[in-house]
Formats: sequence, C-alpha cells, structure tokens
Amino acid sequence: MVIQLAESKIAEMKEKIGDKKVLLALSGGVDSSVSGVLLHKAIGANLTCVFVDTGLMRYKEGDHVEELFARQYGANFIRINAKDRFLAKLKGITDPEEKRKVIGEEFVRIFEEEAKKIGHVDYFAQGTIYPDVLESGTETSELIKSHHNVGGLPDVVDFEEIIEPLRELFKEDVRALGDSLGMPQNIVYRQPFPGPGLAVRILGEVTDEKIEILRKADHIVTTEIENADMGKTVWQYFAILTNSLAVGIVDDKRTYGNVIAVRVVGSENAITATWTKVPYHVLDIISKRITTEIREVTRVVCDITNKPPGTIEWE
Repeated sequence: MVIQLAESKIAEMKEKIGDKKVLLALSGGVDSSVSGVLLHKAIGANLTCVFVDTGLMRYKEGDHVEELFARQYGANFIRINAKDRFLAKLKGITDPEEKRKVIGEEFVRIFEEEAKKIGHVDYFAQGTIYPDVLESGTETSELIKSHHNVGGLPDVVDFEEIIEPLRELFKEDVRALGDSLGMPQNIVYRQPFPGPGLAVRILGEVTDEKIEILRKADHIVTTEIENADMGKTVWQYFAILTNSLAVGIVDDKRTYGNVIAVRVVGSENAITATWTKVPYHVLDIISKRITTEIREVTRVVCDITNKPPGTIEWE
C-alpha cells in the first residue's frame, strides 16, 4: 500500500512537472525532506533544493541537511546564510502571528531571489501536510495558528505554481512514505520542527542572545530524551524560552535569570496531543544540565498541558 503510494506520487509529480524546473524549500524536517527525495526521484536534476539557514535552527541543523541531500543523494543543493536578514525583520516583533507571517514572507522572497540566480524556475515546492492546512484555517475550520508555509505565505509569489506533494497526508503517512523511499531512519523519524524555527519557541522579541540560550537548552533536552531511549516513543520534545525571569543563586550570589520550559508530548497526527510522563531522573538530569551549563538560566519548569486546550508549540 505504502509502496504503491510512493510510486503513484512519483508518477504524479513526473506527469505534472514534466521537464520544468522546481525549487524546493528544504528545512531539513521530515516533511520537506520526504518531499525532496520524492521530487528528486521524479525529476532528478530539474530539482534544486534550497536550504535557508535562518539562524533559528536547531543545533547543527544545516550540516545535517547538507550531508543528506548534497552528499548522500547528490541533489542540486544551495545553502544560504540569512540569519542577519531574519533577525532584522523580526526586530521589535512580539506577536506570534506576526512572527509567523514575517518569516513566511521572507522565506518566499529569498526563494524568489535564488530562483532568478539559478535561471528560470517554474514551480516552488514545499513540505506542507494536512495538519498545517487545518490549523491555518479552511472553509470549515477556524484559524489556530498560521503555518509559515500556508497562512504565512504572501498573497503574491513569483512562481507559476506552488507544489505540495504531501498536502493531503498526515505525519504518520509521511513517515511511512519516507520509509518506502528508503530514506535514513534518523530523518524519517525525526521529531517535527516548526517552519519558523526557534522564533516561535522564544516568547516575546527574538534576539541573537535568546536564540543561543534556547538552542543550547533545546540540545540538552533532545540529547537526554534520546539517551533515555524515548526518542521514538514520544511525538515531540523541546525547550521553550519563556518571557519570564526568576531569582536564582549562582556562585553564592543572587541572580535574576531566564526560565526554560520543557515540553514533551505524545501524538499520532498532531491534531491532538497528550503530555508525556518523563521519568523523574531524566527531568532531573535535564534541569541540572541546563542550569549548570547555561548561566543565563535560573529555573526549569515542565509543561503538562494537553492539546487541546494548549497547542504543541507555545506560539
């Protein structure tokens, strides 16, 4: 069944695209990576994968993406360092919806610029899946949050059409499709990551300093959850930099530092989710590492909210 889905998707893309050129917005997440491999098998050299390093990515994200697509698959791959550009656009913005829309528009503008450098590009492709569409609002569902690749897109884009090979699929379908395409397990079963990146896990204004604090904390959470062999049994696990400060003690002196929240949830399709009971000893390791290794953090809390009423992400 899944093999048939892969074959039919490849055939569908071949027929639709023909000999035209496609630029894929590659984030390195499961959805865009599966879209990339699918399109690569369908149209080969007519696909160019563009990875925009927004400066809002996880620990060594760009290196992992480049290793897979440029080296393992030999795909046309472009990596762009746009950290300063995104931070400038986000300066002073605190509203979550505005963050998502600003990031979504900036992504598209960069892809348009790259398309002109490459030459004529007909189609813009991205890894939108069905939950993205639902949460961004449809004729029959209310807006929950604008995903940067749906509600966050600008009204006018300089491409003939936007291609979304996975638009009608849920996450488990995408993973099964990735398996049938022979993709590496560490990519297929990687936890979901929001398109706007760490910007929607930093409450309030996004700054370079906040990004570095959160990236370190997130890497600790990820490492310890995976060290506890929980990586494949939970849906998502990450850190959030709250917009709160708490009194702490560092070197026997009073300090006033950041509060990090830890979010670990289980889900089947991201439409609903339940908080996961992480063993106390694992939470203890996470808390001690974060407060010891990141001097700007004085307190670690754990989010025990289901979806609904809370969303998986905090923004």
